[in-house]
Amino acid sequence: MTDTPAKKPSRQQVYTLLVEIGRKTGDGLPKGASGAALMCFASGIDEAEAVRETVAILKQADTAPLDVTGYGTLAEREAEGHEIDDEERALMQRALDENAVIIAQMTPFFGDET
Repeated sequence: MTDTPAKKPSRQQVYTLLVEIGRKTGDGLPKGASGAALMCFASGIDEAEAVRETVAILKQADTAPLDVTGYGTLAEREAEGHEIDDEERALMQRALDENAVIIAQMTPFFGDET
């Protein structure tokens, strides 16, 4: 029998990111949309890593990320008084468990919206 070393506690955390994307051929956005906002939950050692991973994955998915706004970790959001429902918490846990980027919501922009 071999002893397996104890798994080190993960330093990964989940960050809430709002990513604005522009139009690109094959992006899957609705006809007439000028872009979209994506609310994402992304795991990373720090927010910068979560942003880099999110942008890289979105580029692989044929989207055109333009801007990323970070809203912090679950603890940081709670400290700021954000209300976070069970569904959102479950998606955050999934992002952590799978070391993944989860797109929780997509809101397309139409017309002159900014």
